[in-house]
Amino acid sequence: MRSPAPARPADTSTRSARVIDWALGFAPDAHRARIREYVLLMRLDRPVGALLLLWPTWWALWFAANDFPPPGALLVFTLGVFVMRSAGCVINDYADHGWLDAHVERTRGRPMAAGRVTKKEALLLFGGLLAFAFVLVLFTNALTIGLSFVGAALAAVYPFTKRVTHLAQVVLGAAFGWSIPMAFAAVTHSLPPLCWLLFLANVLFSVVYDTEYAMVDRDEDIRVGAKSTAILFGDADRVIVGVLMATFLLAMLLAGTRVQLPWPYFIGLAGAAGLFGWQQWLIRARARDACFAAFRNNNLVGLLIWLGLLFAMAVR
Repeated sequence: MRSPAPARPADTSTRSARVIDWALGFAPDAHRARIREYVLLMRLDRPVGALLLLWPTWWALWFAANDFPPPGALLVFTLGVFVMRSAGCVINDYADHGWLDAHVERTRGRPMAAGRVTKKEALLLFGGLLAFAFVLVLFTNALTIGLSFVGAALAAVYPFTKRVTHLAQVVLGAAFGWSIPMAFAAVTHSLPPLCWLLFLANVLFSVVYDTEYAMVDRDEDIRVGAKSTAILFGDADRVIVGVLMATFLLAMLLAGTRVQLPWPYFIGLAGAAGLFGWQQWLIRARARDACFAAFRNNNLVGLLIWLGLLFAMAVR
């Protein structure tokens, strides 16, 4: 007999949980428990997902400005990353709570899967987050505002694609990467080829880390009927992920040479390549905890590339 779902999801970050507990200490007693469920639904207890969206957005802002980006754009897009990631998590759990999350050990403690948040509450929260994100984008320009509707559609559609295609991770990459053309539009009022090269690179990067993430739950996903690239790749998963890693690094190398970046950028790419090698070692036996550790390691990949970009533009 399966044990009751825990009040806190199994993949919650301990450090983030402590910060959330401290912050909720300032909330009214009568509403504290409810607010906690909404916080968990937005996965603020798992910031790594937001950071994986933040680094490519910052890459795009720095590449678009060819220097430190305008402070207003940096503030709008940084806030927008966290708002849209939260919105994506809410609609993802809305789509998955009954047919998938409730049947997977790692996710059945999530608020909707455990029945602590209703579908109506989730949709209202999703709508509120989208409205906030739209207010933020109003501080940009017409082209960026127009692109934001595509981004919102991708965020809403992605969670349902894992029911019909094994390439849901590609759709996730497009959704996560849509901040890149929006950033170029906000800074340059255009969508140059460099923008789409970075967008393609981010799709590859997203497929890498989300495949590693999907490897954690592959057996349970097969049993439930969910689809993913981890299932599609099968025993060739490590080889294909390795090819995707190499292609991503090549795309980022081309982006750097296109704008003639100096050596610190390429040091950052070399560090990212080393981290990819470490991830391949981690997933060699396809153990659940090791695959999850490999997924989380991609936060450092994104950070190293951004630091290389930052220092390259500083010394140029």
